[in-house]
Amino acid sequence: MKLALALLLIASPATAASVTPSFTTGTVTSRTQSTTTVTETIKQTDFQTGFTYTATGSNINFNGTPALGNTYNMVVPGAAFQFTETYFGPGESRFTEIQRSTTVESVTDSVSVFTQ
Repeated sequence: MKLALALLLIASPATAASVTPSFTTGTVTSRTQSTTTVTETIKQTDFQTGFTYTATGSNINFNGTPALGNTYNMVVPGAAFQFTETYFGPGESRFTEIQRSTTVESVTDSVSVFTQ
Protein backbone atom coordinates (compact mmCIF):
# COMPACT_ATOMS: atom_id res chain seq x y z
CA MET A 1 0.00 0.00 0.00
CA LYS A 2 2.85 2.39 0.86
CA LEU A 3 4.38 1.62 -2.50
CA ALA A 4 1.18 2.50 -4.37
CA LEU A 5 0.89 5.75 -2.46
CA ALA A 6 4.48 6.61 -3.24
CA LEU A 7 3.93 5.91 -6.94
CA LEU A 8 0.89 8.19 -6.97
CA LEU A 9 2.88 11.03 -5.48
CA ILE A 10 5.74 10.58 -7.94
CA ALA A 11 3.56 10.12 -11.09
CA SER A 12 3.56 12.99 -13.55
CA PRO A 13 0.33 14.90 -14.27
CA ALA A 14 -1.80 13.89 -17.28
CA THR A 15 -1.81 16.19 -20.31
CA ALA A 16 -4.27 16.43 -23.18
CA ALA A 17 -3.14 15.76 -26.71
CA SER A 18 -4.46 18.08 -29.42
CA VAL A 19 -6.70 16.57 -32.11
CA THR A 20 -6.31 17.81 -35.64
CA PRO A 21 -9.18 17.06 -38.06
CA SER A 22 -8.23 15.39 -41.28
CA PHE A 23 -10.30 17.74 -43.48
CA THR A 24 -9.99 21.40 -44.37
CA THR A 25 -13.31 22.21 -46.11
CA GLY A 26 -16.56 20.46 -46.93
CA THR A 27 -20.17 20.84 -47.92
CA VAL A 28 -23.36 19.05 -46.98
CA THR A 29 -26.39 19.28 -49.23
CA SER A 30 -29.91 18.08 -48.49
CA ARG A 31 -33.23 18.13 -50.33
CA THR A 32 -36.67 17.74 -48.81
CA GLN A 33 -39.65 17.15 -51.11
CA SER A 34 -43.30 16.79 -50.15
CA THR A 35 -46.58 16.58 -52.04
CA THR A 36 -49.94 17.21 -50.40
CA THR A 37 -53.32 16.72 -52.08
CA VAL A 38 -56.51 18.07 -50.51
CA THR A 39 -59.85 16.99 -51.98
CA GLU A 40 -62.92 19.01 -51.01
CA THR A 41 -66.63 18.57 -51.65
CA ILE A 42 -68.79 21.63 -51.04
CA LYS A 43 -72.56 21.16 -51.00
CA GLN A 44 -74.99 24.05 -50.66
CA THR A 45 -78.78 23.90 -50.59
CA ASP A 46 -80.89 27.06 -50.79
CA PHE A 47 -84.46 27.03 -49.54
CA GLN A 48 -87.31 29.42 -50.20
CA THR A 49 -89.94 29.80 -47.48
CA GLY A 50 -92.58 31.70 -49.51
CA PHE A 51 -93.48 31.84 -53.17
CA THR A 52 -92.41 34.04 -56.06
CA TYR A 53 -94.58 34.78 -59.06
CA THR A 54 -93.63 36.89 -62.06
CA ALA A 55 -95.41 37.58 -65.33
CA THR A 56 -93.81 39.64 -68.09
CA GLY A 57 -94.59 40.23 -71.71
CA SER A 58 -95.60 42.58 -74.47
CA ASN A 59 -98.98 42.91 -76.21
CA ILE A 60 -100.53 41.18 -73.17
CA ASN A 61 -103.42 42.39 -71.00
CA PHE A 62 -104.84 40.98 -67.76
CA ASN A 63 -107.57 41.88 -65.28
CA GLY A 64 -106.53 42.72 -61.72
CA THR A 65 -103.07 41.85 -60.49
CA PRO A 66 -100.77 39.20 -61.95
CA ALA A 67 -101.41 35.88 -60.21
CA LEU A 68 -101.06 32.18 -60.82
CA GLY A 69 -104.05 30.97 -62.82
CA ASN A 70 -105.03 34.48 -64.00
CA THR A 71 -106.35 34.93 -67.56
CA TYR A 72 -104.14 36.90 -69.93
CA ASN A 73 -105.33 38.24 -73.28
CA MET A 74 -103.59 39.76 -76.29
CA VAL A 75 -104.11 43.52 -76.67
CA VAL A 76 -103.93 43.38 -80.50
CA PRO A 77 -105.00 39.91 -81.63
CA GLY A 78 -102.77 38.48 -84.36
CA ALA A 79 -99.89 40.89 -83.60
CA ALA A 80 -96.54 39.75 -82.23
CA PHE A 81 -96.47 39.10 -78.49
CA GLN A 82 -94.25 37.76 -75.76
CA PHE A 83 -95.32 36.25 -72.45
CA THR A 84 -93.37 34.65 -69.61
CA GLU A 85 -94.90 33.35 -66.38
CA THR A 86 -92.72 32.03 -63.54
CA TYR A 87 -93.78 30.50 -60.23
CA PHE A 88 -91.48 29.26 -57.45
CA GLY A 89 -93.19 27.69 -54.47
CA PRO A 90 -91.78 27.03 -50.99
CA GLY A 91 -89.04 24.39 -50.72
CA GLU A 92 -85.63 23.76 -52.16
CA SER A 93 -84.84 26.38 -54.75
CA ARG A 94 -81.25 25.51 -55.65
CA PHE A 95 -78.63 22.84 -54.96
CA THR A 96 -74.96 23.45 -55.75
CA GLU A 97 -72.19 20.86 -55.47
CA ILE A 98 -68.54 21.69 -56.10
CA GLN A 99 -65.75 19.12 -56.03
CA ARG A 100 -62.17 20.24 -56.28
CA SER A 101 -58.69 18.90 -55.58
CA THR A 102 -55.68 21.04 -54.76
CA THR A 103 -52.15 19.65 -54.98
CA VAL A 104 -49.24 21.49 -53.34
CA GLU A 105 -45.66 20.46 -54.02
CA SER A 106 -42.85 21.76 -51.83
CA VAL A 107 -39.11 21.43 -52.44
CA THR A 108 -36.45 22.71 -50.02
CA ASP A 109 -32.77 22.57 -50.94
CA SER A 110 -30.14 23.47 -48.36
CA VAL A 111 -26.36 23.65 -48.53
CA SER A 112 -24.01 23.88 -45.53
CA VAL A 113 -20.38 24.91 -46.17
CA PHE A 114 -17.75 24.52 -43.47
CA THR A 115 -14.05 25.30 -43.29
CA GLN A 116 -11.36 24.85 -40.74
